[in-house]
Formats: sequence, C-alpha cells, structure tokens
Amino acid sequence: MDAQAEALAFLAKGAGLETRGHKIARVDTHASAVFLVDERALKLKRAVRFSYLDYSTVALREKACRTEFELNRRIAPALYLGVRRITRDAGGKIALDGEGETLDWIVEMRRFDGESLFDRLAEKRALTPALMRDLADEIAAFHRAAERTEGGGGNAMARVVAGNAENLRASACLDQNAVAQLGATTDAALARVTPLLDARAQQGKVRACHGDLHLGNICLFEGRPTLFDAIEFSPELAHIDVLYDLAFLLMDLVHRGLNGFANQVMNRYLDLGGDDEGLAALPLFLSQRAVIRAHVTATAAQQQEGSAREQRELAARRYLALAQTLLVPAPPRLIAVGGRSGSGKSTVAQAVAPDLPPPPGARVLRSDVMRKAMLGLAPETPLPAEAYRGAMGKQVYARMRHEAARVLATGTSVILDATFLDPDARAEAALIAKNAGVPFTGFWLEAPRALMEARLRERRGDASDATVAVLAGQYEAEPGALDWRRLNSTGPATRVAAALRRAAGIQPLTGRAASPRMVDAAEKDGRAR
Repeated sequence: MDAQAEALAFLAKGAGLETRGHKIARVDTHASAVFLVDERALKLKRAVRFSYLDYSTVALREKACRTEFELNRRIAPALYLGVRRITRDAGGKIALDGEGETLDWIVEMRRFDGESLFDRLAEKRALTPALMRDLADEIAAFHRAAERTEGGGGNAMARVVAGNAENLRASACLDQNAVAQLGATTDAALARVTPLLDARAQQGKVRACHGDLHLGNICLFEGRPTLFDAIEFSPELAHIDVLYDLAFLLMDLVHRGLNGFANQVMNRYLDLGGDDEGLAALPLFLSQRAVIRAHVTATAAQQQEGSAREQRELAARRYLALAQTLLVPAPPRLIAVGGRSGSGKSTVAQAVAPDLPPPPGARVLRSDVMRKAMLGLAPETPLPAEAYRGAMGKQVYARMRHEAARVLATGTSVILDATFLDPDARAEAALIAKNAGVPFTGFWLEAPRALMEARLRERRGDASDATVAVLAGQYEAEPGALDWRRLNSTGPATRVAAALRRAAGIQPLTGRAASPRMVDAAEKDGRAR
C-alpha cells in the first residue's frame, strides 16, 4: 500500500468533494479501500496480487475499475456513477480528473446506508420472506438477461476446484488433514456431475454472472434488493453456471443458520427458471462456495492481529467444515401435502422443506405455481376460473409427477403441494416414490370450513386463485377413502409443521433457520400478498 499512500491520504481527506460536515469513513476489504464521503462512495483497488486477482499496477487497476463500472451498471445503474482519475499536476496538487500524471483510479458510487446490506439485515434478523422472494426474482431476472458465454462445463469447474484446493493448502490456519479429506470428497463429487456440467454449458446455462453473490454484496436500495460489486477481475470466475452463481447466496444463508430463507430462495428461483435438473450439481456448487470463503477468510486473518485474527481463523475453519458437510449425501424422500383450499398446505410445506437434508432442503412443487409456469406466467398472476376447468387440472398433475421424478433423480427430496382431491392423483403420487425407490409419506390437512373460508378471504397476491366459491365446489366432490395421515391444521402453522415433522420422522433444524418467527412471518406474508 506504500505506493498508494498519496492517493489514500487524498481520499481520506474527502478527495476535494463536499462533505457538508459529515465525517469521512473508510471501509477496507482484502482487495479494496472504500471511502464514504457525504453521498458518495469512492472505491480504490488495493495494489495486491492473489492467485485469482491482480491489481498490482496502475494500468491493471484502471482496467479493473472500468470493467467493474460496466458490469455493475447492468444490475445497479443507480449506484454506479463513473470511473475517476486521481491526478497530480506539475505543482504537486492532487485532484480528481485533474492535469498531470495519474496516481490511481477509483470507482465512484452513490452511497447507501450500510445497515441496508443484507448481511447486516441477517445479523439483525431483519430479513423477511417478502424480501427474499423479491431477491430471488431479481436474481432470476438478471440471469435470464445475462449474456451467454463460452466455456464452463466440467473442465472449468475442475480448474475452480484445483485453484481452491491450492489456496486451502496455503492457508496455515486450516487443518491440512481436513483439507486433504475434503479434496478427495470433492474430486469424487466433481466426477459424478461432470457430464451434467458439460450438458448445461451446451444448453446455455453458463453466462456472464455476478460471481460473488453473497449477502454482503446485496443491499436494499430504494426499497428493492439490489445486487452490486460483481466480479470484474476474472472472466473465468464470473462466466459461470447460473446455479453456481446462486449457490454463493444459498451457502451464505445456510452458513448463518438461515436454511429456511435459503430454501425459499432456491425454490422461488427454480419456480421462475425451471432448472431442476441442475440440482444434482448444487451440493458441489455450495461446497466450493464455502471453500472460497474459507481461504479468503484465512487470507484476511493474516492481515489482523490478536483476537481479531483468532476470530477470522475460527471463521475460516467453520467454512471448511461446512464445505465438507455440504457434500455429505442424504437419501431423498417424497412427501405429499394435500387438502382443500385454505387448509394451510403451502405454508406447512414451506416450513418443513428446509428440514429435509441435504441443505438447503427439499424442492417444493406446488400445483398453483406449476399451472402459472405452464402458461408462461408469473406465480402471482391471477387466472380466470376457466383456467382451472377441463383438462388443465390433469395436465398440471402430470407435470408435477414428471418434475418430481426428475428432481428425485438428482438426489433431492420433493414435497408435492396440491389439493389431491382425486384418489387417482394420490395413488399416482405414491407410485412416483415407488418407481424412484424412495420413501413416501402423504398428509391430508383439514380444518373447519369457516376457518378455511376466512383464510381465503385474507389471502392477497398469492399463487393460488382459490376463493370461497372454489372451496364450496371442493366440498361437493368427495375425496374418497383417505389412506394418508390426517393432520388438524386449525392451529398456528408452527404447530402444524411440528406435527408433520413428528409424523414423518423429520428432525427439525435448530437455530434461526427453523424459528417460529420465520414460519409465522411466512404465514402472515401469504395472507398479506
């Protein structure tokens, strides 16, 4: 940093910008120094070189600044304002975009409240199901619009694995026996999914992505989740499989004990993009994201002293342990949740899904969402009554069966969420599990008719278009003999979900991921939308 001393001192004094009496703040990362000056954030690339990043010369930092600006304007145009020169003239005066030699380059951004960062919101337990739904929508839209790129596939992932392994071996604070064990497990996982990764590359699933999509690179800006700070220093790290991009966010949530939100984001993203076959690669993707955090955190620890260093080293070891855990296989299972409209099926399915291993939990296939997807519509788009008549219902159930079989084949558990009023539909659900060779449990939720009617009247903006009139029609059609386990869904969703877990022999998650607060919030959010 000695070569940047003049530029750093200039920025520390406000870079000649109006401060309006506000104190100038500085935020350091392993690769950047950011100065907060009134309504601006001035980001200087540090003169460092790592195996995956090189900012060691002024020319390289200029290129990185320009690339960062161009890439991030795709996702946060209101945040990224421009690229500025730090100059020194013949008289020694240092300025922004002045005369004379160029000392360094910066990216100028609009300043936002640091408390709006999603990692801070997670720490304060201020994330909500509504926020996570909007975030998943934002990421899905970004990936759809992202440019398709060459490369990717198994060879590209092999290079990622090899580079990460090298960085782990260079991390003195990490147990090298654990590193070696993880390496063997990772190599086996990579070998299993390499044909899938190659196929996905051919299908256009490799795109110009964000590359560093953890909670610290997402903020709540002008009321919307906003992605920023996409990787600019390495096309190989940013031109990746879209699910590998998403995996960083999912891993970050799991690491923080927020499996419920991770499961919600995963399911919403897949509902919008129909990328279920890629789930077979998700454990490897998640594990490698944890590995990245392990060696980056270990590197950052070397820049600290005392207790701060010890805390970072401990965090690095925890990431390493998580990377191994995420590769532990778990046999999938199929659960079906049926019942009349308003019985609470969707809320309970979403509450239980995160508890099914491996993280981030089960794929929830909901008939109401699938119907909209088959028509090319967003889940919350209202449909007329005609869309629920005739052959459409049978087509939806057939699509659910097909998707369930595909997902189970990836090693991921599935929860089917539909009314299942037809005995044949219930029998066919059990047949899916039998053909896949996985356990099956069917649950029938029931509550007083008046309560279900009240729930339907309160519902807003949900994927379901069921009304009180629809519920009345469901009472006219008897479901026949029920061999599924009946659950009284009169009480709070947390209590119903707990009863389902006990009946299905599912171990609940501990900590915030399975907290009643989150389940209750999801229930209230469903009524409010």
